[in-house]
Amino acid sequence: MDNSTSRSRWLLIGLAATVMGAAGTYQFIWSSLSGAVGARIAASDTALGTVFTLYIIAQTLVQLPAGHIRDRFGPQKLLIASGILMFVGYAGTAVVSSIFSIYLSYIVGGVGAGIAYTVAVNTSVKWFDKRRGLATGIVTMAYGGISVLLIPLFREYIDTRFTATLLVLGGTVGILGILAGLVIRDPDDLTTSTERGDSSVSKKNADQNGLIEESPSVGWRTAARTWQFWLFYGVLVIVNGVGLMLIGQSVQLTIELGLSAAVATSVASVVALADGAGILIISSLSDTFSGERTAGVSLLLCSVSLAGAIAAANQHHPLLFLLLTGGAAFFRSPVFSIFPNLVGSYYGEARSSENYALIYTAKVPGGVFGGTVASVLVSLLGWSMSFYLGAGLIAVAGLLTCSLTPTTVISNEGATTDP
Repeated sequence: MDNSTSRSRWLLIGLAATVMGAAGTYQFIWSSLSGAVGARIAASDTALGTVFTLYIIAQTLVQLPAGHIRDRFGPQKLLIASGILMFVGYAGTAVVSSIFSIYLSYIVGGVGAGIAYTVAVNTSVKWFDKRRGLATGIVTMAYGGISVLLIPLFREYIDTRFTATLLVLGGTVGILGILAGLVIRDPDDLTTSTERGDSSVSKKNADQNGLIEESPSVGWRTAARTWQFWLFYGVLVIVNGVGLMLIGQSVQLTIELGLSAAVATSVASVVALADGAGILIISSLSDTFSGERTAGVSLLLCSVSLAGAIAAANQHHPLLFLLLTGGAAFFRSPVFSIFPNLVGSYYGEARSSENYALIYTAKVPGGVFGGTVASVLVSLLGWSMSFYLGAGLIAVAGLLTCSLTPTTVISNEGATTDP
């Protein structure tokens, strides 16, 4: 493969990261947007919380049909559709005047964001074998990383220029989605091979530069008959549940454990920055070490960090609490860039979008745990014990991930064979 082909692959990764960041604004800007929406239409906190819940459901569940379509027909029309839907979602939120209209607008935007997510995160799986961890890490990091840069500017204008701010944001993410759709493509051999059905053989033997050429590939029905599939799913339920519990309640946790308002203000930024850094740094290590061991050890370190953070807070060591809370976020997040690669390796790259999309639906029960179940646990066990329990669950997830066999590929019959 010549240098121009290598450069074009990295250009596709850059575009995938950009559209991933555009999709991520729906999730990460909501905390800054919800107050302005509530003031504008006089909605209760419960009603506003429902907006985010409906978004999570729409963003997650659309990924399976979107991945199925992408694996057969390529990413371009899907990305163009995602850009239009993301624009409509923000534009609707900007101009409507009832909570039910907000529900509908954010669901539409969530569908667009989910399509963009599944196309972007699987672009590196389609194009890379070597250095895939780095490529996927770059794309996944952008999901929250771009919002971190936008949030201060967004907060400055959303209260005084609500409609104009959302229309500009919607127009920007819409244009990015459409432009990505005009450029991003899949390797021709992968796109055409998936039209043959579940028993197809796509191409994936990596050349010296890592371009995918030839491997067996199966669809989600075959993948779901393997124990490895359900191990992936269970781990993601835990990681999403405990992670959303940490992200959503870190500020309140800090206050309840008796630390200062300054620490409470800092902890949310620490978690967001550490989350992105972990994706990039730890994911790139999976190019040298096995993805299974990298993800598993990272989750075990997340468990230790989270338990240590609670102990540090109870001993009134605020700086150590911030460092260990950041460590928990740092070591939790790499799973979301390593697992798409593992799913592609286990079940074949040609149908990786639909297979990982089904596994990604673990975000729904994970979200229920991180929200409703976590609130019940806190009321029954208290803040410290609830988060110690979360640390224990993350340790279990880490051990389960370490139990996977490196470089395993699942055959068309569901048996495990060496690649």
